[in-house]
Amino acid sequence: MTISRRQILSGGAAAGVGLTVAGALPTLAEPAAAHSSHGHGGRPFPPLQDDPNGILALPAGFSYKIVTREGVSDLSSGQGKTPAYHDGTGVVAAGRNRLTIIQNHELTPHMSAHGVPHIAGTVYDPGAPNAGGCTVIHTDGHGTLVSEWVGISGTVRNCAGGVTPWGTWYTCEETFINAGTAWTAGTNTGTYAKDHGYVFEVLPGDSKHQLPKPIKAFGRYDHEALAVEPSLQRVYLSEDASGPTGLFYRWTAPHGVRLREGAANWLGDTAGKLEAMQIRLDDGSILPDVAYLTSAQIGRPFKVTWIEVPERDARTTPIRKQFADGTVTRGKKFEGVWSTGKGCYIVNSFAFADADLPADATRHDGMVWFYNYADQTITLTTYFPHNPAAEGEGAFPKYADLTFDGPDNVTVTPWGTLVLAEDGVKASHVLSTVPGGPTYAIARNMISNGTSNGAPTYSEFTGPTFSPDGKVLFVNIQVPGITLAITGPWEKYLG
Repeated sequence: MTISRRQILSGGAAAGVGLTVAGALPTLAEPAAAHSSHGHGGRPFPPLQDDPNGILALPAGFSYKIVTREGVSDLSSGQGKTPAYHDGTGVVAAGRNRLTIIQNHELTPHMSAHGVPHIAGTVYDPGAPNAGGCTVIHTDGHGTLVSEWVGISGTVRNCAGGVTPWGTWYTCEETFINAGTAWTAGTNTGTYAKDHGYVFEVLPGDSKHQLPKPIKAFGRYDHEALAVEPSLQRVYLSEDASGPTGLFYRWTAPHGVRLREGAANWLGDTAGKLEAMQIRLDDGSILPDVAYLTSAQIGRPFKVTWIEVPERDARTTPIRKQFADGTVTRGKKFEGVWSTGKGCYIVNSFAFADADLPADATRHDGMVWFYNYADQTITLTTYFPHNPAAEGEGAFPKYADLTFDGPDNVTVTPWGTLVLAEDGVKASHVLSTVPGGPTYAIARNMISNGTSNGAPTYSEFTGPTFSPDGKVLFVNIQVPGITLAITGPWEKYLG
């Protein structure tokens, strides 16, 4: 049966939480089958138990330790204290009982007194305040902190990014600021000396050997996350923006070029091709917004085509505004992106009660997609129907652990299953989900009171990432900024 926009709109949204269709996604199940000795691809976690320290509720058999905490743990070599607003995080190296983790700090000038300090060799924009940037964290194999130091500074609102195949970190600025723009942080004022809205590469060496220079070929816009295709010829990038909503992009290298470390030094500003995604329906028309799809389309691949970005540095017009509605597929809050050998997972956090949502679209509380590199198709794998009870503020009662909304960052576990960080409202969870299967709660944030005012404030989870051996799940609470190392029988439930 072919699908047109009219059929999508008449399909309605099914009820449920994290709806999926078991068996509908055999290709997506291959990573789990390849790594799991059990082959079940995920089991329900035990009920969450309150933490007597009031930080993290976990299932029986699991425990956590605090790796870093904003304003408390120390940066190396007298660089100061751990910055605030922990966000996208990735393990970039492992060996000799040592893990190297690179972490974003999603800061603008007014957000915290604990910004990323300007350290010589790491500064992109000397006119920017001590706010956004990245730190590099070393732990032992169990997640105990060894050291932390600045990898890049002088950037703004470093949200997510992605681990590169060669062992570095691409960090993304979720902002669009022009040089000459004034800023205020408390009693301090200044002016940005450089444009912002770029991707940068952070190296795992030390603060003295960094490359604080934008990779302009990837475009300037409100970046969220990205994934590098194993071929090293393509990068897939998400945009979290509004007025209009953001796009999903693909960058393709020039013929014969393969990405490697240090692209900002050798890749031209207009090298390769930057394109925006077009999801095609069976009648050939372009799906105008992912919010038109509902749980009825789970497991159903859609063909993807791409349209070239006219002016990637957006000197006069933001990239998403360079396309007329109906010529690209938009999405409210394109968020986490994570690559596998065959494709990448892409998250949309939510779309409801918003001026950016098309009037005839369907409200939802989250979507997870899989884009297949070879087939150039995209498939909805997990869908969170909109739950009106999740609107507004206030923490959910304990019995509502299974009410989920607002998936954001995503990671693929060593067994091929997924872990999501919630950025919804009310209760905040870390989730396990199986492509073609159900969604379970791994952890609940006990610091958050589910409100936007008062102390503690509502706070999202960010940056889930596993150690390569699957023993430690690192995840962050954003406010106050805390990195946690969670251990337990992961393979029993995720394998």
